[in-house]
Amino acid sequence: MLSRIAESLFWIGRYIERADDTARILDVHTQLLLEDAGVDETQTCRDLLSCMGIEPDDAAKAGVDLDAVTIDQVLRLLAYDPQSSCSIAAIFAAARESARGARETLTVPMWEVINTTWRPIPSGHFEALRPPYVFQWVRERAALITGTADATMTRDEGWQFIVLGRNIERADMTSRLLATTALSNGAGQWTSALRASGAYDAFLRTYRGIETDRAAAEFLLLDRLFPRSVIFALNRAEQALDNLGGDPRRAGFQDEAHRLIGRMRAELEYRALTDLVADLPDEMERLQRTCAAATDAISRRYFAGAEAVAWKGVGV
Repeated sequence: MLSRIAESLFWIGRYIERADDTARILDVHTQLLLEDAGVDETQTCRDLLSCMGIEPDDAAKAGVDLDAVTIDQVLRLLAYDPQSSCSIAAIFAAARESARGARETLTVPMWEVINTTWRPIPSGHFEALRPPYVFQWVRERAALITGTADATMTRDEGWQFIVLGRNIERADMTSRLLATTALSNGAGQWTSALRASGAYDAFLRTYRGIETDRAAAEFLLLDRLFPRSVIFALNRAEQALDNLGGDPRRAGFQDEAHRLIGRMRAELEYRALTDLVADLPDEMERLQRTCAAATDAISRRYFAGAEAVAWKGVGV
């Protein structure tokens, strides 16, 4: 497969996952502000920007004062503004551009669903959607794109690059949500984290309705059956790397990205949960650095030595 096509497919997987996760996180936090008058809007907005990897300097360049930031400003920065590289609008535009670069590899339904998703952005229809409808629309479009890929694409190298990108992004985004929740220490924050990940119902069934902060952290971090947990995503990323370049006769990791992801997965799985939870923000920051380093390694090996795409919030 041509390296430029492989790179485009990898980033389609990442972009669509990032749009989906961003919509989920924004939806939960905006609902929290509407439903609970006692919630500090400024602090909630700061937590949101921190979760998405927006540094104070980046916020200042966008005209956002962190000492008086409002939810409308956050929504503009993270959802509507096509000039903001971390916004949903910009992410869908980037996904469409990547799809154009891999047009000969994508199925016709896959191209059509990505292109149709992008069309409301330049037309202004996307910006006219207001919460919570905009978040529902984004989640539905992301699910439609993912489902179309699942239903129409051959499980060849192109498919593996989409899966690889999707799961590296998912591990990174879940780790950011875990770190921010652990730092906030607010009442109900872990319930919000579960809802943002679409994990609340699955969590209640798994833990028989017993809600504790420790159990929520364990579920989002280590559950092997829930598709948005960190461990599940890292396992799927490893499987994709195996399918792309693994030799079934050789043991061990055969490339840098595989070694990085596998070591991180093993460290999370085999460390005591008490140790992980006690230092969760630092552990999650290390995971984000690992995802960034793995992306660099994938770029060097598969994308003709290209530098990893610079993208706010990804840590590359």
